[in-house]
Amino acid sequence: LSDKEEGKRKKSKSKVDCCGFPLSIFFIVVNEFCERFSYYGMKAVLVLYFRYFLQWDDDLATTIYHTFVALCYLTPILGAIVADSWLGKFKTIVYLSVVYTIGQAILAVSAIHDITDLDHNGKPDSMAFHVALSMVGLSLIALGTGGIKPCVSAFGGDQFEDQQEKQRSTFFSIFYISINAGSLLSTLITPILRAQECGINSQQKCYPLAFGVPAVLMAVALVVFIMGSNMYTKAAPKGNIMLEVCRCIGFAIKNRFQHRSKRYPKREHWMDWANEKYDKLLIAQVKIVLKVLFLYIPLPMFWALFDQQGSRWTLQATTMDGNFGAFKVEPDQMQIVNPLLILAMVPLVDSVVYPLTKKCGLNFTPLRRMTVGMFMAGLAFIAAALLQIQIDKTLPTFPSASQSQVKFLNLENSVLPVTVDGATYSIQPFQACQTLSFPSNTVTIAVGSRPPVTETLLKGERQTILLTSTGIKGRVMGCRSLCATGFLSTFLISNRMGQICEYSQSLGFGSSYTLLIPGDFSFGPECAKTIRPIEDIKPNTVHMAWQIPQYFLMTTGEVVFSVTGLEFSYSQAPSNMKSVLQAGWLLTVAVGNIIVLIVAEAGQLPDQWAEYVLFASLLICVCVIFSIMAYFYTYIDPMEIEAQFAEGGPQDKEEKSKNLSMTDVIPASEDKKSEVKQSRI
Repeated sequence: LSDKEEGKRKKSKSKVDCCGFPLSIFFIVVNEFCERFSYYGMKAVLVLYFRYFLQWDDDLATTIYHTFVALCYLTPILGAIVADSWLGKFKTIVYLSVVYTIGQAILAVSAIHDITDLDHNGKPDSMAFHVALSMVGLSLIALGTGGIKPCVSAFGGDQFEDQQEKQRSTFFSIFYISINAGSLLSTLITPILRAQECGINSQQKCYPLAFGVPAVLMAVALVVFIMGSNMYTKAAPKGNIMLEVCRCIGFAIKNRFQHRSKRYPKREHWMDWANEKYDKLLIAQVKIVLKVLFLYIPLPMFWALFDQQGSRWTLQATTMDGNFGAFKVEPDQMQIVNPLLILAMVPLVDSVVYPLTKKCGLNFTPLRRMTVGMFMAGLAFIAAALLQIQIDKTLPTFPSASQSQVKFLNLENSVLPVTVDGATYSIQPFQACQTLSFPSNTVTIAVGSRPPVTETLLKGERQTILLTSTGIKGRVMGCRSLCATGFLSTFLISNRMGQICEYSQSLGFGSSYTLLIPGDFSFGPECAKTIRPIEDIKPNTVHMAWQIPQYFLMTTGEVVFSVTGLEFSYSQAPSNMKSVLQAGWLLTVAVGNIIVLIVAEAGQLPDQWAEYVLFASLLICVCVIFSIMAYFYTYIDPMEIEAQFAEGGPQDKEEKSKNLSMTDVIPASEDKKSEVKQSRI
């Protein structure tokens, strides 16, 4: 730091310190809580927005969801480069938070169906407009949340003096709690907001409110962060080590390619071809980083499974019963199980499981823990597959793209015979026949003794044809979405005279009903008894509680994989390259989500349980490969290697740059562990 910057740091410290802590960290913690609430709240309902508002199928909804998540974990690299090389952390956070807030607002506006609902039927007339607006909003959100991700925690650490290591450790613990608190509350609240009905001309699921509240929280996060501007210690950009590492690697590859002739002597390591331009200490540090990054190669497969909690598992929950008696759980609310288990299991594993394994004489090294975590995630998907098999047994069979499904509903108060393509059915008064499937475009229908008529069917759709003794009176399109909320629903029937009939019907999750008002209906105290409910689709019967075992297995895998992986990376990284490995870790998350969208689009497996088994099989195979790689990995102490270069002469340094195999295992210190508790950032 320059004298001016050093003076500014001291002045800021004496002005805003409170109980040994910089007061500025209050603004940073509140900012992080609001930002995580905004991100996880929006993300919790996103796949259902794709599925039921934009009317995409499960595969496309899953693909776009994971594309968005992948972008959120690719942009941190850009944010780190901009902050370290150009704007500094403070300005990067402010500018990208503005972009983030605008993106959240655009996404909320895109969910307002009344904007293009000109005929007031509850459905947007120009879906392309809503899709385009959604994609713009999500792109800005991905740039914003990813760009500030590597900056906020590091900026918080900058607020402490070198002698405040204990306070800095406490800050990271509080920072981690704020992340989980924001995730927990938003995953609980935003599905409730989504389940409300709102609208100007027609009442629909309130996605604008579910996206609007996170947008407001992001605006609050920005305002709170700016309010603390005068209290912050703002370090000037010092250049980006990631760019330096990339240049060093690029020069080594280029130099090796230019000297590939046999007349040039071989070097012990291919990075040694950078000796002509770069310091030997930097080359040694890059070797260490590359050694760890090589271990990262199998890791994306874990994230491919982990992040499907917000896509495939949420869609699975839409086909289940969420009625827990005193309260109901929305399908997207089941994601709250993960942060709840995280808060309970992290201290349990650290204080009970790991000490117990140590007392039993088991050498449970970090890489072995990560292997176990990957295996647990594979078991979670096997559990999901077994559950999906049970769900499939209870689901109705919807028509394929080449089929049509039809029900015939008798509107008369007498038995009505109907002949369909030569087959005769007797339909009871105010009842419907079973669902019939037809591969052709047309069917011949004869009602009673009336002459047969030819009806055109809609391929890929369910429909109910209304019949009376005089013939066909119309048709009703079937429901192919989540039609019921699981509670008692009340319908009001009124006429021009102001008379009202109140009818209540208990609806189960996933059910679909047609309410038949007969011709002899009359208003009065007993009017509701004459209304006939026709069940088109039976309610879901498999309870959402059966998802808890797969969430438990996945969260157990996360605890021993993710947290351990961050600690391992921190302990094995050179002192000035921890951000490089952090960027590499985030990149594995992005690649994992790319794997999901490739499988979702290219796999095209006929059954969802088969896709779950495929992912589980791939992860278990990768787990075996990773265990072999981990077996041959030698733990090192980067600080000892750096100290050797600092103490030795030029000849010693050159010799030591070739000797990077250290047999001593140096665990991360307690202070280091506190700084890597940001597994959910």
